[in-house]
Amino acid sequence: MKFLFDLLPVILFFIAYKLYGIYPAIVVMMVATVIQVGLTWLKQRKIEKMHLITLALVVVLGGATLVLQDKAFFMWKPTAVNWLFALAFLGSHFIGNRKTLVERMMSHAIEAPSVVWIRLNLGWVLFFLLMGLANLYVANFFFQANDALITAAGMEVDLENCASEMSGQLLQLCEQAKSSEAHWVDFKLYGMMGLTFLFVIAQAFYLARHMPHETEADQ
Repeated sequence: MKFLFDLLPVILFFIAYKLYGIYPAIVVMMVATVIQVGLTWLKQRKIEKMHLITLALVVVLGGATLVLQDKAFFMWKPTAVNWLFALAFLGSHFIGNRKTLVERMMSHAIEAPSVVWIRLNLGWVLFFLLMGLANLYVANFFFQANDALITAAGMEVDLENCASEMSGQLLQLCEQAKSSEAHWVDFKLYGMMGLTFLFVIAQAFYLARHMPHETEADQ
């Protein structure tokens, strides 16, 4: 349930994008994230640092996108979030009681040797780094397609009005840019969620292999 609650702003962004386009979807995600953090504080009287970081990036980069009408700011957001998470997980090796962030979050429920927690934590660092790169890779298809469209048209183009305002090569370039934008939105929901789910499953199998076995007497 918590997993779905954490994903709610992304799901609402996806729905709003399919119905109204990217700029209204960004507004929806900003509002949903603010409400999500507010509800978390009302319920728990505390907010995790990662949620605050996500909120700050959504508001700052989403706001910059709306003010400047430049989608690149918002498309960089998943990379910024993932790389900040990677930095936080990596920094946990050297800050505080030297317990890794993964161990701090999970050791209350699972017992495992310290070397296992270190490997898992480094695995999350690598995962977040690769997710940030994957987001840039997918978003770059849109950046290239949109740049080609702007160059051909000689001005910024509203992708929502391709069919009514353009024809010929410009229409083809506009539709290509729009398609690349939609692929990025799909990746943001399905791709990132799916990869995270697969990584969590792999982590569970790894933990199961390395947890201390109970003795027959304990059983």
